[in-house]
Amino acid sequence: MLSKFIIHPSYRSLESAVKGVILNFENYTEVLGAAERNVIKIVEIEDKKHTIKSFKIPNIFNQIAYRFLRKSKAERSYEYATKLLDLGINTPFPVAYEIQTTPLLFKRSYYISELVDCELTYRELTTDFDIENHEEILRAFTRFTYQLHVNGVNFLDHSPGNTLIKSNENGYDFFLVDLNRMEFGKMDFETRVKNFAKLTIHKFMVEIMSNEYAKCTGEDEKEIFDLMWESTREFQHRYYRKIRMKKRIFFWKKKYKTMVSDSPI
Repeated sequence: MLSKFIIHPSYRSLESAVKGVILNFENYTEVLGAAERNVIKIVEIEDKKHTIKSFKIPNIFNQIAYRFLRKSKAERSYEYATKLLDLGINTPFPVAYEIQTTPLLFKRSYYISELVDCELTYRELTTDFDIENHEEILRAFTRFTYQLHVNGVNFLDHSPGNTLIKSNENGYDFFLVDLNRMEFGKMDFETRVKNFAKLTIHKFMVEIMSNEYAKCTGEDEKEIFDLMWESTREFQHRYYRKIRMKKRIFFWKKKYKTMVSDSPI
């Protein structure tokens, strides 16, 4: 197995410890999140908590693509985190990444970053409307998204679980995670507003965000709301249509699981 290991210069003195975390990934038991596709575990390096993300081995076609044509998700996560920090945008500090390949195929990859001890994520804003200062946080988040756009950051996975939120003396800090899908460059009006489409199904939240975004940009609030709400509804339609299609295509998996669970053997 071939490997490529890159570590941030500020962690160079801890290189052996960081490599040891990757080597012993399977032995760590503290898992963060649902771990449906990729697995994130919490580990300690020099008495400081970090996260290590192990990306699922891709299908055979993507194994070839990642081997020869595309950067891996781990590599992109590391590079995008570094770029975000250079732009003054918060994200967990990037420590290192490793990719493992054969001469012809891409296999495993890992990304390590410092752990941000957040109080909540944007997702909680969509499920618990009794959170203290709910609207204030939502408006601050909208201003944070505006700053992303001003800096030419199109976060393609701008979805509920991918922004961590921490309070500070002056308000709130926001940290982007799950960084491997981003584009950089000037964004037009439609691209900017549609960047909110994956965040919530609740109309009143879209109204607040469109109002705050209009304050930030000086653009027409009604035009912002109409496009933001329309793109939100379109995304939800596509999302649930995709789920229905998967259920029809992969119905045999559920049937197979039922047969296995009912088997007397």
